[in-house]
Amino acid sequence: MANEGDARDFHHPYEPYDIQRQFMNAVYECLENGKVGIFESPTGTGKSLSLICGSLTWLRHHKRQSFEEGFTADSEGSDEPAWILEHARRQKKQAALARKQEFDDRIAKLKAKEKKIQNRFANGEPQLKRHKASPNDADEDVNESHFALNDYESDNEGGDHRKMHTFNEFGLSVENQNLLDQMGYSAKNKEDNVDDVPDEIKIFFCSRTHSQLTQFSSELRRVRMPPAITPQVTTDSDDGLLLAEDVKHISLGSRKNLCINPNVNKLRSPTAINERCMELQQPGVASDCKCSFMPNKENEALVNEFRDHALAKIRDIEDLGALGKRIGICPYYASRPATKHCEIVTLPYPLLLQKSAREALGLSLKDHVVIIDEAHNLMDAIAGIHSVSVTLKQAQEARMQLTVYLQRFRNKLKGKNRVYVAQILRLLDSIIAFLQTKASQAKATDGVVDTAALLTGKGLDQINVYKLNTYLQDSRLARKVDGYTAYAAQSQGSDRDRTPRETVPVLTQVQSFLMALMNPSEEGRFFFTSEEASSVMLRYMLLDPTFHFKDVVEDARAVVLAGGTMSPMSDYEHHLLPYLEPSKIMTLSCGHVIPSSNLLAVPIVKTHRGTEFDFTFEKRNSEQMMIDLAHAILGVVQHVPDGVVIFFPSYAYLDTCTATWKRTRPLVPSESSSIWDSILSIKPIFLEQRTHSLPDNATAASARDDARDSVLSAYSSAIDAGKGRGAVLFAVIGGSLSEGINFSDALGRAVVVVGLPFPNPHSAEWKAKMQYISSKATSQGRDGKAVAREFYENGCMRAVNQSVGRAIRHRGDFASIMLLDRRYAAPRIQAKLPGWIRNSLANGTSAREVEKQLDAFFAGKNI
Repeated sequence: MANEGDARDFHHPYEPYDIQRQFMNAVYECLENGKVGIFESPTGTGKSLSLICGSLTWLRHHKRQSFEEGFTADSEGSDEPAWILEHARRQKKQAALARKQEFDDRIAKLKAKEKKIQNRFANGEPQLKRHKASPNDADEDVNESHFALNDYESDNEGGDHRKMHTFNEFGLSVENQNLLDQMGYSAKNKEDNVDDVPDEIKIFFCSRTHSQLTQFSSELRRVRMPPAITPQVTTDSDDGLLLAEDVKHISLGSRKNLCINPNVNKLRSPTAINERCMELQQPGVASDCKCSFMPNKENEALVNEFRDHALAKIRDIEDLGALGKRIGICPYYASRPATKHCEIVTLPYPLLLQKSAREALGLSLKDHVVIIDEAHNLMDAIAGIHSVSVTLKQAQEARMQLTVYLQRFRNKLKGKNRVYVAQILRLLDSIIAFLQTKASQAKATDGVVDTAALLTGKGLDQINVYKLNTYLQDSRLARKVDGYTAYAAQSQGSDRDRTPRETVPVLTQVQSFLMALMNPSEEGRFFFTSEEASSVMLRYMLLDPTFHFKDVVEDARAVVLAGGTMSPMSDYEHHLLPYLEPSKIMTLSCGHVIPSSNLLAVPIVKTHRGTEFDFTFEKRNSEQMMIDLAHAILGVVQHVPDGVVIFFPSYAYLDTCTATWKRTRPLVPSESSSIWDSILSIKPIFLEQRTHSLPDNATAASARDDARDSVLSAYSSAIDAGKGRGAVLFAVIGGSLSEGINFSDALGRAVVVVGLPFPNPHSAEWKAKMQYISSKATSQGRDGKAVAREFYENGCMRAVNQSVGRAIRHRGDFASIMLLDRRYAAPRIQAKLPGWIRNSLANGTSAREVEKQLDAFFAGKNI
């Protein structure tokens, strides 16, 4: 097998390193044998290209083999003469090749056309006119009756009640369901499709963010692969090489990323955009007020044109949005038909990991390949998708809005509408009373919540939670209430104007929590936190991601979990894939592309005074420990050129340390008035901005990005202008600078990790999580306490590994990694470091001795 792997041509655009060839072979074998692969390749080793070349090489080999074998299989067991069977096979093969050639020719013409347009633009010729939204695309004039609920009389607990409602469970109107059915792009079973295009095996590539997927698309453009099915012409007339077939690829995104209706995409919240889009599909909306970009029978040709243009070249999400605007068709809906013709479909975490999202997009993973990049935080991502919270303020505002709505439409609310709205008010009253009680208890900062404690209000025992849950989804009550709230505020000239529609509708947020309350998963728990009376919160948290990922694994032919820092890997086997036989799981941890002389990795276990560095939660806040830390940092910045990035275990500890250093004089008399000033006299200091407490919405995300980019820009500028002096950046493990940031070359000649960032084991959430893991392991005959401790340590070390991976970013890079804590000398902790660091790890040393090692390390470097 090894010899076969060495002989494979993966069509890598460059001469691959040995570890890249090892990685590509592992990917190939994983897909070929239908396994789950857990693969680690350090950032800077060309992981994305290795994933692309390894998986695409397998895919085209597999398609070629399936193509040939398919025609042979058709004739097996037939009594016809051999010459007739051979003639039939040839005819079928030629017909299949002709269909493929026709499609490829159409794509080729579009590519040529796009190239001509691009050349005209480059020569300064005016661009083509864009499709203009009709005046009626603007928010239409509405009266109050627009926000009244439709009659709701269905109380069936069976499966037919949805037929009478406007939208299906995927957020599609009846009209669009019918349209997609007719076009063969529905989310129904394959046998219901009228489209004759086979859903050939493809690769679903998933990563955390659209920016990471954009980077993947850029790498995909570098790759040239021979076709799976060889056409009649096999050489390129220009260069005589084997004809390369472009990869057919599409990026899928949310409405937030793909909506081109200017009056919808201006709404900053994804929830608000989703709801507004579905509002415009309502049967009651006048035809001249509906979204003019929505696919329909009249513009089906535009959908096909979009599909062909989308497949004519590698495009990212922004490119698809621009293409939709140019053609005049919604790229969110029009991108779905293209998936059948694709070899690679890229999409962000939420669209792949959430079953309802896959169904809404009409995606089936059955027998396809799933590759999840940046998978080090996969379990947290799954938990986050299926967790939901509500604050006291949100519950109170939702109750107020619902009360105003009820008063205004009381006479129009009949039958079940009146009953269910009253039930929701009683539920809100119960939640508000519970949160107010917790807010008044100063000592109760957090804890587990028994759902019975939330449902103690009058009449709550008579509520049928299944029916109420169904009503919330089908009636679209949250959007009606939010829409009326915005309308009323605007009508009264309120300063709030249309703010409710630009943020997550508060009742929608509360509704999500209510649905979790009505349908709690056995793998989850309810919690409350009460740091301040104004921020008391209820939260449902998923404790076990196994079930929610199992359907992905069971449907897919093969699954690859890849990342730069997947170590320690045992968590994936024990807590994400415990139902799989060990033989079904492959693991690989690649080394780095740098020579060992380019890395200095040292545990610093002793202070300058000879005492131990002990940053355990009980001891790290002693003033002497913080002073010893400052002197160690002072020594490091004196002996490291250019940039030094220092990661602290938390924002709180960073704040405590900096406050102590600013009021403490240095041990050695100097002109500096404090230890802080001593460090500052050597290198300018920059601090990561503490923005994690902002609410989780689009405005907050933008603020976080701006704060991160601002400090990075200032830090980088200081290094560029310092002529070797460099700068110091204080950051936080798990913060915005610990993932996805490149501190390459001069930006990170040293990375220092202070302590081990263990989460607070006394918090209610971690107590519940550890108890759940321990109980589950015990029921399986394992040592529950040992398994829980291992999980606790692994989560901590995965965060450490992410932070230290920020420094070495390419083959020619070099850096030092220093781990400050006596525990880093323990074999148990060192075993959880990535192999490329572990193999270069020196023995534990003191803060004084490491200064000599740093001098020797950088002495031989060309700086």
